[in-house]
Amino acid sequence: MKIKVNDNVKVLAGKDKGKTGKVLKTLKNENKVVVEGINISKRHTKPRTNNDKGGIFDIEMPIHVSNLKKIDSKKVDEKVAKETKKTTKKVESKTEAKKETKKSTKKASK
Repeated sequence: MKIKVNDNVKVLAGKDKGKTGKVLKTLKNENKVVVEGINISKRHTKPRTNNDKGGIFDIEMPIHVSNLKKIDSKKVDEKVAKETKKTTKKVESKTEAKKETKKSTKKASK
């Protein structure tokens, strides 16, 4: 299994598709991992002793490795930086084009 404890992963399929989280535990025999904040299930428990409290608790359930993708934080930052550069260039070029058309219409009207 390529995914290990403390790796950052992204969910590719299932009810939590698109979410990211940190791997807390791996179950090698079942090819599953437990990810922080992903695949949360409700657990109804009764108090076992007089001091314990029962109730409904949210717990993270295992998710199959094939539904996850390992994320490298450096690559993610680079992709975000490239996308922002592209969008700023597009916005700048659109504003320049608008200014040029305004100038040309003013000259034509005079």
